Amino acid sequence: MEFFRISRDIPFMRHALVLNLISFITFAAAVFFIATRGLHLSIEFTGGTVMEVEYAQPADINKTREAVEALGFGEVQVQKFGTSRDVLIRLPVRGEMKQGEVSARTFDALCAAEQGTVQTRSYTTPQGEQVSRTACVVAASAQADATAGPTAGATLAAGPTEPIKLNRTEFIGPAVGSELARDGALALLFTVIGIMLYLAVRFEWKFSVAGIIANLHDVVIILGFFAFFQWEFSLPVLAAILAVLGYSVNESVVIFDRIREVFRKYRKLTTPQVIDNAITSTISRTVITHGSTQMMVLSMLIFGGPTLFYFALALTIGILFGIYSSIFVAAGIAMWLGVEREDLVKGGPAKTEDPNDPNAGAVV
Repeated sequence: MEFFRISRDIPFMRHALVLNLISFITFAAAVFFIATRGLHLSIEFTGGTVMEVEYAQPADINKTREAVEALGFGEVQVQKFGTSRDVLIRLPVRGEMKQGEVSARTFDALCAAEQGTVQTRSYTTPQGEQVSRTACVVAASAQADATAGPTAGATLAAGPTEPIKLNRTEFIGPAVGSELARDGALALLFTVIGIMLYLAVRFEWKFSVAGIIANLHDVVIILGFFAFFQWEFSLPVLAAILAVLGYSVNESVVIFDRIREVFRKYRKLTTPQVIDNAITSTISRTVITHGSTQMMVLSMLIFGGPTLFYFALALTIGILFGIYSSIFVAAGIAMWLGVEREDLVKGGPAKTEDPNDPNAGAVV
């Protein structure tokens, strides 16, 4: 499927040197910001408190987020999970405050937002055990519930007197965060190694080197954006970076495969002319593929809310720079490494063919 066809090859490689110099400057700036400013790591990497609360009615996630952010604990994460009434809250480590106090103040704020007061309530479990827990009770409802009979306490959790319920509080230690950071780095390393091996086997080592440099170019620039603007770097962002690696290498593979086809088809063309022809012939496919993907990612960026915002932002940056790096960085480096027809096409001596003949040199 093609939206348009370009009759004359666009001389991309004529401008490869200038554009790769710009890429190098951008890459160096990203490395500088990563080294000097560092990444703003999320709770998964630094440790903190995780709270799971359940509302009696479908949760108003914006109201919950405003109540938690008003406490001034720093970068917090508030998101729905499970049913529409369940909310997960992640709070960062507070050096001057115990984590138990952090969770208590957070639940107090959430209860106050529902016009309730925090009390310690006792109730009997279905197994007959007496259990005490912190509960948020609305005064007027509690008074009406008190006249309902001796069994009212057994239905406390489901009754209208408790607009919000604290289901779980968990502390994530720095050791767990360090382990996640190490595992994430290993995942990135193994992905890079796998891509290099695939390109070396599928094509040729020159394409492997060019492809991995282009992919690392994309990853480092994404990290540079997050370091410069101090956006929160979380596990979803790491997942987005791994997705960008696969997405970018897919674009590089398409171009490399077309370069090999053009080498087989037109035997008199120089390497820059072959690369220009290969990139030009894939432009329509690039517009369709990347355009449709970017539309989906932008919908997540605009309508996905704070939970998906940085995930979609990392994907947006990666897709845009992935197109650029596949065309100019990967193809340009492959050209400078001296890729030739003999590297990709094995067989007898080349025959003289007319480069204007669309069927010249075709391999059946």
